[in-house]
Amino acid sequence: MVPVSSEPAGLKPLAGDGLPSLIGLGVDALEACLAGIGEPERQRRLRARQLFHWLYHRGAASFDEMSTLQRDLRHRLAAAYSVARPAIAAEQRSADGTRKWLLRFADGQEVETVFIPEDDRGALCVSTQVGCTLTCTFCHTGTMPLVRNLGAAEIVAQMLVARDRLAEWPTGRDGRLFTNIVVMGMGEPLYNYDHTVAALRLAMDEHGLNLSRRRITVSTSGVVPRIERLGADLGVGLAISLHAVRDDLRDELVPINRKWNIATLLDACRNYPSRRPITFEYVMLKDVNDSDADARELVRLLAGIPAKVNLIPFNPWPGAPYFCSSNNRIHAFAAIVEAAGHASPVRTPRGRDILAACGQLRTESQRLRKRLASAA
Repeated sequence: MVPVSSEPAGLKPLAGDGLPSLIGLGVDALEACLAGIGEPERQRRLRARQLFHWLYHRGAASFDEMSTLQRDLRHRLAAAYSVARPAIAAEQRSADGTRKWLLRFADGQEVETVFIPEDDRGALCVSTQVGCTLTCTFCHTGTMPLVRNLGAAEIVAQMLVARDRLAEWPTGRDGRLFTNIVVMGMGEPLYNYDHTVAALRLAMDEHGLNLSRRRITVSTSGVVPRIERLGADLGVGLAISLHAVRDDLRDELVPINRKWNIATLLDACRNYPSRRPITFEYVMLKDVNDSDADARELVRLLAGIPAKVNLIPFNPWPGAPYFCSSNNRIHAFAAIVEAAGHASPVRTPRGRDILAACGQLRTESQRLRKRLASAA
């Protein structure tokens, strides 16, 4: 007789096959799933480690690929669980090599994931929410309502899809393109803290995706209470979406500032336990936040913080209320910051032609569903 399932609570489908997914689970949870399909106790730990290896090191997208598992076990797993990926609803490639995938989950909700290649590395920009909790006025994603948080499985699945599409299995192969993760796609990751941390722990596991914490950066608009916790839990790189040096302006651009102002946010940054400089993201908006006085005030604010300032030319989107600062203005701003000892690179916009650049991500799934419902 098969014992009563002891699988982890809340295990959900990830793909259209409707079966609960094993993606997003660690070894302990996989062992519980094996117990639920009657695998003998003496074999469960070994089988769970083998499953983990196939999921995150080999990238198996079906149980048939898992040749080190007995055929009977593979059949039982396939009857109860899935390792299928979410559907790729659309795939676009920019002229500069940037790639964007629109992923559709089992409930029909969608997010965008972007891969940005460089000469010596490649960063995957991962989403953590469908829509966004925040309403930053310069960000296209911020014009979407928050629909829901992504589960750890849905966050990890973005990494697996990237490895699939880049043909970079198994983990650790030479010459791979996908080397870094930046958690700054759709959503505020620190408002989906538990699922984001669980996904990144899987990404960092040396027996799985094996991405070093030095190659992972989490971006936040300023959820202050969880910044120090992130450093203690993961110790990954931290990026702050700052974008203004005065509270009145940041209240407008990044409304979370009304809850945790600039001084409170920077105090949290000073206490962040990281060996790397904190990255401050600063979008350059013409005649809004780009003056020499703004640059000097930014230098004053960052005193005592190991910091790097990424200057981001504003990436336009349909209906955007802002314009990008001129090239001369951006470089004059950068010169003031660099003279104070902070690296201040001007980010080269990537993927603008497919709306994949910073601040441009926005799915049309909710709008499309509303149109279809109205038509019906």
